[in-house]
Amino acid sequence: MGQGVFVLWATFTIAFFVLYLLPSDPAALIAAGGGGEVDQIDPALLEELRAQHGLDRPVIVQYGDALWQAVRGDFGASYLSGAPATSLVAQALPETLKLTGVALALAVAGGALLAVASVFPRARALRQALSALPPLGVALPTFFVGLLLLQWLSFRVPVFPAIGNEGAISLVLPAVTLAVPAGAQLAQVLSRSLRGTLGEPYVETAWAKGAGRGRVFLAHALRNAAIPAFTVLGIMVGGLLGGAVVTETVFSRVGLGRLTVQSVNQQDVPVVLAIVVFSALVFVVVTLVVDLVYPLLDPRIESSGITESRRSTAVAA
Repeated sequence: MGQGVFVLWATFTIAFFVLYLLPSDPAALIAAGGGGEVDQIDPALLEELRAQHGLDRPVIVQYGDALWQAVRGDFGASYLSGAPATSLVAQALPETLKLTGVALALAVAGGALLAVASVFPRARALRQALSALPPLGVALPTFFVGLLLLQWLSFRVPVFPAIGNEGAISLVLPAVTLAVPAGAQLAQVLSRSLRGTLGEPYVETAWAKGAGRGRVFLAHALRNAAIPAFTVLGIMVGGLLGGAVVTETVFSRVGLGRLTVQSVNQQDVPVVLAIVVFSALVFVVVTLVVDLVYPLLDPRIESSGITESRRSTAVAA
């Protein structure tokens, strides 16, 4: 938990100073309403806006005030709309949660099936062909997968809508776009772990007792092989939130990703900070849950396994 608090503070601090170092002037963007010509704005109005939003104070004072408010759960009001930043995040969150939830389910199901399929067949050529798919899926950029799906399943064959948030059918293409790299990453780790587990003595003992292939895979090998994949699964949750930024932009969906892009473009600091800290909080909570569940999967790793999990997730962060 102490490490999680440090991650949240570091995330907030880095995001704050990166936004402060951007070349544009937030006061000018506020006066222009997020667009238009900023060169023709009255300098007196700019000074008034800087004083109103505290932008005329030293940066360390701005940082201290923003951090103290964030600790209390208040990230301030949006520079452009005037609405509380937390309420804007809360309004955009449900659509993103639906998208990431469906994508996570597809990634887990597809990744697990592909991992087992790449190890289970007796034919070596088939195993090698299936084993080549996860690295390919990991290497494909999210926006490229989304554009391919749009081209084939929306424009050439109009099966699914290309843009929008209308109905469950509009979730299909964005969710698949998010699920492909995530599922490929899970399959890559799980298949490698399965191959190692199948050589363990207890698996060889099960073979010697006459257990069938299905029983050996499901009852003996898969449970222990799933432990490293479980760590990857926790990391994937944070990765899906990050991928939603690209996916929601490609498919013109209203959600947290699209709000992030708009807020960064308009240098709406309170909203960006709220989004960044929320994403970090999700990652910290999921990582903590993974650490706590590890001993339930295998009591032998109650000490060493949790340490390794934290090391892995820290590297991923």
